[in-house]
Amino acid sequence: MNLDFSDEQKQLRDQVRRFLEERCPPAAVRKVLEGDAGYDAGLYQGLAELGVLGAAIPEEYGGVGLGHLELCVVAEELGRVLAPVPVASSIYLAAECLLLAGSEEQKQEWLPKLAAGEAIGCFALKEGSGRMRAEKIAARFENGKLTGIKAPVADGMIADFAIVAAREGQGVSLCLVDLKASGVTREALDSIDPTRSQARLTFEGAPASRIGAAGDGWQIASQVLDRAAILIAFEQIGGADRSLEMARDYALERMAFGRQIGSFQAIKHMLADMYVSATLARSNGYYGAWALATNAPELPIAAATARVAATTAFQHCAKNNIQTHGGMGFTWEYDCHLYYRRSNALALALGSLSTWESLLIERMSHGNAAEAAA
Repeated sequence: MNLDFSDEQKQLRDQVRRFLEERCPPAAVRKVLEGDAGYDAGLYQGLAELGVLGAAIPEEYGGVGLGHLELCVVAEELGRVLAPVPVASSIYLAAECLLLAGSEEQKQEWLPKLAAGEAIGCFALKEGSGRMRAEKIAARFENGKLTGIKAPVADGMIADFAIVAAREGQGVSLCLVDLKASGVTREALDSIDPTRSQARLTFEGAPASRIGAAGDGWQIASQVLDRAAILIAFEQIGGADRSLEMARDYALERMAFGRQIGSFQAIKHMLADMYVSATLARSNGYYGAWALATNAPELPIAAATARVAATTAFQHCAKNNIQTHGGMGFTWEYDCHLYYRRSNALALALGSLSTWESLLIERMSHGNAAEAAA
């Protein structure tokens, strides 16, 4: 197992990093944070023109056809700059769902638009707080019509279509809904990070088409969430690394009592702890990237492991970045709060940290029991 990216993938990383450093400085993130736009449309179109949105989408569907390792590379760079774009919703979730279970007609209609940045998708699973289970889904899909409420839905206010988990008969199915059609109402929700907007979607007999077979929705959704968990973990790894860099740079610049504050033992220990958590997250992320790229049987465990490690690392590094900056770190003018906001927003994406910890324990226990039985 080669747990490193190839030279070509590293070149892709450098290219995307240069692009994002030029097109997505902190001022661009603040513009979305403080304005009314739900995302940076110019940046999103630029990413499409660069080809990164279609990195893991096959060429026959308008993508570049590189693979998921390349998408992990892109995700890390997006996380470093806190890119205010709906890549997670459109590419990690909606596109992956279509690739896994969509019909040929659905793929031909939507995947080229997603790769070109001409359409935005979202994934509507949650119905309130707490761990989402199949039995908790109340939205219903009957006779081609969808009824129910989904909240929170990431990027639901800006998406063109949604993939929705709904009850059909005794099981759960996934259905695709055009959010511009009749019977759909959207309401913006408050969020700790407005650059990743959240919405409540209400469906009242909205026309919809099923994705996959009837009753297979929960199984498909679980696979999609595992795959997206690894990609979002790389965003968190990028954010954790950048938080550590910010703290290190400030510790070397800031003087107190005639010395750099980085020379004080408390700051040294804090930075060392940040480095350890970020490095552990990267190690687990690489394991997840391998499992995702090869569709290995270990993918469910690798996804939960990467998710837990990356969430813990980003929250830890973002918090300690503020602590390292001291009183300045709490001010609006410094960028520390931007990373703290994103770390907490991503900690709840796809389910809370405790949910993924429980999944990891359950999956490891199941694997141990299977080995014991064998």
